[in-house]
Amino acid sequence: MRERIGRLAREVVKFGAVGGAGVLVNLLVFNLVRHATDLAVVRASIIATVVAIVFNYLGFRYFTYRDRDKGRRTREMSLFLVFSAVGLVIENGVLYTATYGFGWDSPLQSNIFKFLGIGLGTLFRFWSYRTWVFRTLPAREPVTRAETFLEHEQPTAMRTTDGTPAAHR
Repeated sequence: MRERIGRLAREVVKFGAVGGAGVLVNLLVFNLVRHATDLAVVRASIIATVVAIVFNYLGFRYFTYRDRDKGRRTREMSLFLVFSAVGLVIENGVLYTATYGFGWDSPLQSNIFKFLGIGLGTLFRFWSYRTWVFRTLPAREPVTRAETFLEHEQPTAMRTTDGTPAAHR
């Protein structure tokens, strides 16, 4: 149990490192697009979210979940995009509601609700990515005793007819 908690803690730290960098990318691109163009707030946010999704995929695949199953990359990318799209809707839904539902669209308010949306989307993404996208490799059966391991590793010629090692007779 202690080992499982330790693995989960390391995963959360790695996910947080990539995610934190992704949040910075997301907010930087959002503010750059918002102030350098005449795009509406939510459109600027969607562009920033897409850039962050690409950044995060690379970070998750090659850092956070590099030890996970890589056998079905097409499936992985498809699921990543589907769950990222749901996260995009969650993230930008919060910003949309604040901006157009309540009229909170100053730069400070937009950044606050963008950040809140990122947080809610991140909770969903963490669960979905670790559960469906970056799946763990099947666990190997543990060896209970060294003798058991050695029995299974000996060539057939070294065993008796009942399967026990010849040296034990």
